Amino acid sequence: MKHEFAYEEAQRHLRQRNRFAALASVLGLTSLLAVGAAATREESVILVPVTSERLTLGSDATDAHYLELVTRDTALMLLNRAPESLDYWMEQVLKVADPAAHGSFKAELVKIVDEQRGSDISQAFVISRMEVDPQALTAVVTGTLKTFVGAQVIASQQRSFEFSWNRRGLSLGLTGFRQLPNENEEEGQ
Repeated sequence: MKHEFAYEEAQRHLRQRNRFAALASVLGLTSLLAVGAAATREESVILVPVTSERLTLGSDATDAHYLELVTRDTALMLLNRAPESLDYWMEQVLKVADPAAHGSFKAELVKIVDEQRGSDISQAFVISRMEVDPQALTAVVTGTLKTFVGAQVIASQQRSFEFSWNRRGLSLGLTGFRQLPNENEEEGQ
């Protein structure tokens, strides 16, 4: 009788062990599938810029409209400056700079800050149009650049500026910025 009881007890433990092994296998396979799905899933972030629309930036490509909004905000920040806000201006421009271009940007910005500090010279930029190329991650912004001494406008010129961007993950970093020659300058050369 003791042998029969021991045999039944052993069979019960064996069935219980097999159920736990099956459960562990199912949980392991589920975990493996979840990790695989998370690693291969396309990443996206919902962005809420200062606009009435919702934008989504995926890991596959940069949306032209998003590139335009980022360039617009950066152009206005970069091209509108006054002596009273130079330190804040430089700090904000460096925040949008690509880490690889941070040093060269800082050197150029320090030159501008040193030239403009203590003066009454300010500038304002009004955008009239923009062309973006999401494949090359560039944008050309055209508008009127006004230069002021105090409250007096001393210059008002149509200018175009090219912005170059680099994509790192889901963020854009400014890698280059230059003023393009206007049509009058091109004809004179």
